[in-house]
Parts: sequence; C-alpha cells; structure tokens
Amino acid sequence: MSNYSAGLGKPGSGKRRIRDLLNQPDNRVCADCSAPDPKWASANIGVFICLKCCGVHRSLGTHISKVLSVTLDDWSDEEVDSMIEIGGNASANSIYEAFVPEGSSKPGPDVSHDQRMRFIRSKYELQEFLKPSLRITSGKAGSTKKPSFLKSNLSTKFMDSFRTNSSSKKIFEEGMVEFIGLLKVTVKKGTNLAIRDMMSSDPYVVLNLGKQKLQTTVVNSNLNPVWNQELMLSVPESYGPVKLEVYDYDTFSADDIMGEAELDIQPLITSAMAFGDPEMFGDMQIGKWLKSHDNPLIDDSIINIVDGKVKQEVQIKLQNVESGELELEMEWLPLDQ
Repeated sequence: MSNYSAGLGKPGSGKRRIRDLLNQPDNRVCADCSAPDPKWASANIGVFICLKCCGVHRSLGTHISKVLSVTLDDWSDEEVDSMIEIGGNASANSIYEAFVPEGSSKPGPDVSHDQRMRFIRSKYELQEFLKPSLRITSGKAGSTKKPSFLKSNLSTKFMDSFRTNSSSKKIFEEGMVEFIGLLKVTVKKGTNLAIRDMMSSDPYVVLNLGKQKLQTTVVNSNLNPVWNQELMLSVPESYGPVKLEVYDYDTFSADDIMGEAELDIQPLITSAMAFGDPEMFGDMQIGKWLKSHDNPLIDDSIINIVDGKVKQEVQIKLQNVESGELELEMEWLPLDQ
C-alpha cells in the first residue's frame, strides 16, 4: 500500500475518508466508462462508478459487486478500509483491465445500456480481462466458475494476491527507512525548453524522492537536449511522487529554474507487484497512468511488460514555465532482481 492510501487510513469519519479518496485525480471519473464526477462505489471491488454503471453493478448481485452511495449510504469500517487499501480506480483497473483484448474498447459515458452491460459483466463477472492467476476457477481444469459457484468475491482474491506479492519482496533498511524496490528513470530528451540565457540555456534535470536527489549532466546551449541518461532511485515503503525539476546551469550565479513536474509512480508499482515476476509473461500492457488536468502528462502513460521488464513511457509538459516538454522511461526493479 502506498503513502496515498496509507494517509487516508488515519482515524476519522468513514464518509470523510471515502470522500478524500474520491477526490484523488484517478477517482474523479467512473472506473468503467470514464463519466465525470462519480457518486457511487463498489465497496468490495474498490472502484468509484457513475449512476448508469451503478445500475449494471447492482444487477450483478452483491456477491460480485456491493454498491454504495458515497454520500447517502452508511459505510462499515471494513468497507471503508477495503476501498482505501485497494486505492481506488487506477489500482483496481490495473488488475481488472489487465488483459483487455485487442479490438475491444472501454465504453464511453454515452454508450448504450447493452454495451455497458457487456463490458461490466466481462470485466467483473466473467473475469475476461483479469490476470489468469487471479481468476476464480472451478475444480475442472481450465474452466472458469460461473457466478453461482463463487465462494468468495473477486476483490478478496485480488487483495490476497497483492499482499502476497508485496510481502514476498525483500525489504532492506537504510537507517530507519525501508525500501521495497528500485526505480530506474531514463531521462531521454527535452523539447522546446525555456530560454534562460541570452539565446539559449544549459539545462539539466534533477529528480527527488524522499531524501534522495539525483541529476543528469548539463547539456550546454541547447533547448532540445538529448540525455539518454539513467538515474536509479530507491523506493521507500511509504512513497510519494517523484519530484522533477529542470535547471539552467550558471557559472557565476544561482541556477535558474526551467520548469517542474511530479511523477506519480503508484500505477507502475501497483501493476508490477500485481503481476509478480514479469519474466513469466510475454510482452503486454498491464496498466496505465491516465492523463488529467491535475498531472503533467501529454498523453496517457502506458505500463508494459517488455522483454521480461516492467516499463512505462512518460511524456510530460513542464509546469510553472512558459514552455518545455520531457520524454522519460521508468522501469520498476524489485529488490530480488
């Protein structure tokens, strides 16, 4: 569990904790059709959903999806804790939509009821998009249980798998800080960076995570620099976003800021831990970090298994500056790799 969900786990009103979770960027749209401002949730699956998708979830039965209103219903402590432990839409969808087949598409807010029903049933009831090892199977080899045979809900199995993958990782300590893995960030290139000298800039990139601070080399007099430089960060058990800054190097004065951004690494780590050993799988998409007005993404950032490694291509627009974009690649390295 990341620091995002850990911070919500503090004592307090259950409804307030749910509203705080709902206010996180990935939870501001429906998990199933991306309609804005969802006001319903599936408490056992751990997703926020819109009114139209809520109706479909109710038709599946509470053994598959227990639907509650964020504002109107009373939530038990167990239901609140389950939602917060899962972390919301991005974490859940990295599992429940891990294997959406090519040619299939996620429905939009205005699709017909039949299209919405088919997608939601495939996603949760029939488990067609789930990682095979997380599917609830019958005693017959190779067959998938139909809903009437379900002995436990899908979210319980998902969380058990997530905990198993998390606890099986080696954890080492540096002082009083425990680390769960390594994040390799390849700073590839910048485009149209801001001018801070007479006609150009001498840019370099700084990454911060906790007390760690790493930087690239300086590229002299270049607004479209190419670094292709790898930086390695240790990821603590309670982690936040990676803070990225770009500076213009000055010899005789303080370096000038050329923009900044925050990189949300939760989708990458959640997807990687859910799948375990990536070398057991072929190349495939296993998750994504969604573009929103609250983050610096230019496009959705896709998480893939490539040649047995979990990687994520990231293109960002620098914030608090007149211009500038960066292209990065992030790779998750468990400590036992």
